[in-house]
Amino acid sequence: MHHHFFPPGYVAHMAEVVGNKPSPLMTGWTQAQVLDHMDKSGVAAGIASISPWGPHFRDAAQARSLARLCNDYAAQMIRDHPGRFGLFAAMPLPDVDGALAEIAYALDTLKADGIGLMTSYGGKWPGDPAFAPVLAELNRRRAVVFVHPNTPQCCGSLVPGSSPAMLEWPYDTGRAVLSLLLGGALTRYPDISFIFSHAGGPVPALAGRLVNMTRTRKDLAEIAPRGVLYELARLHYDTANAYFAPTMAALLKLVPASQVLFGSDYPYFTLEQNVAGLAEIPLTGVERHAIDRGNAVRLMPRLAG
Repeated sequence: MHHHFFPPGYVAHMAEVVGNKPSPLMTGWTQAQVLDHMDKSGVAAGIASISPWGPHFRDAAQARSLARLCNDYAAQMIRDHPGRFGLFAAMPLPDVDGALAEIAYALDTLKADGIGLMTSYGGKWPGDPAFAPVLAELNRRRAVVFVHPNTPQCCGSLVPGSSPAMLEWPYDTGRAVLSLLLGGALTRYPDISFIFSHAGGPVPALAGRLVNMTRTRKDLAEIAPRGVLYELARLHYDTANAYFAPTMAALLKLVPASQVLFGSDYPYFTLEQNVAGLAEIPLTGVERHAIDRGNAVRLMPRLAG
């Protein structure tokens, strides 16, 4: 579920997109290399998604162009290697009109498996009213939506020597979930199947705090009529770089195994280390099959073939 790809045309714009030069992991990425790693680690299929996707585009036209470039590249990759790849389509947000057009193209023309969103775009998170038309359309289509962390405008590397990926990216996942919860989007758009990266970042550990801190809200019956824990527990979470015993223990206390999907964050972390790490987590055979494959097939029946 968490399997990145880097079209050469996208990598060529990396400095403009995220403000720095592409890493060797991006410039050295090839389809042949990916398939070799997949075969060696026993991964049958990977759902391709773009990361990073920053807010530093020159204009909306550039964002639209790069999203289309990435989605067309992935669609060709799927045709060239039947059964091995899927696509969470890139979106040119914060351009809402462009995103609505790309949703239609990705789902209707390319037959993408779902839509890829970032946890934030500039100073706005997914539950912001500005993105309501996008969420409404995704809900109408009963879309699968993969949410990947981004470097938020508010907070980059606050601790000297750290990178945003260490803490700010997982924290931004928490902000994204909170924005959807407090904005009422989780209740308003119940037919979106959200998948959040890295076991939800801080969400499992802070779920009780969210419950306690929202008890006195006057709009609680509107934003979470069945309760905050109900809304958090019906979301989906991937295991990418989260296959550690304390992390998985917290996640599996918040949600059943039916809401957890295997992810790797390839190539930032290898498929092999994610497979080996998850194998160390005590799970029943039924739970392991659900996380490894069953839940993905349920969300995206095309994968069953």
